[in-house]
Amino acid sequence: MKRKDQSFDLKAFLAGPGKGRTLGDYAKNQMIFLQGDPADAIFYIQKGKIKLTVVSKEGKEAVVALLGAGDFCGEGCLAGQSMRMASATTMGDCSILRLEKAGVVHLLHEQPAFSELLLHHLLSRNIRIEEDLVDQLFNSSEKRLARVLLLLANFGKEGTPEAVIPKVSQETLAEIVGTTRSRVSFFMNRFRKLGFIQYSGKYDSGLEVHSSLLNVILHD
Repeated sequence: MKRKDQSFDLKAFLAGPGKGRTLGDYAKNQMIFLQGDPADAIFYIQKGKIKLTVVSKEGKEAVVALLGAGDFCGEGCLAGQSMRMASATTMGDCSILRLEKAGVVHLLHEQPAFSELLLHHLLSRNIRIEEDLVDQLFNSSEKRLARVLLLLANFGKEGTPEAVIPKVSQETLAEIVGTTRSRVSFFMNRFRKLGFIQYSGKYDSGLEVHSSLLNVILHD
């Protein structure tokens, strides 16, 4: 049996480029990978947020996940996916580490710290998918929008919630929530009047989400 590399530093490994990994800086609305592309790597988000979208044969697009710093994406290639099942696009300025599939497979066998990190991510994603399904089935579009805004601001995650989240268009919010842009506009104006959120113009200076927005989700 091979001995584990006791000198392996997980934080240093995920912090920058090296053998089998490339660090890239991305601007807002930049494509990381496209649905149908070859799946030959996974990506680790160091900074920023991305959205995963799927387009049907009829051309209808749906947002299936929002991911932020500390998350992985594209990990389907580790389970045998040969092509990307979704597209990944940045929602603001991002720093993302690309990890070649072969190197990741090796790490999973050789480095327990990396295996535990990826397993934690996958379990968290699975829980989030179940929560999203329940949200979509049973909650109103107003509650779904409130939940999306709170998730974008990292409420419920470890660490301090973000005071201001990057600019997000109402079209994107409508895609995520599964409603129309006009409904999103109506609810956003209501949230603003109630003091749950604060913004100026068309999110020119970002969107401030207050913890009081939780009242929308908790209220029956």
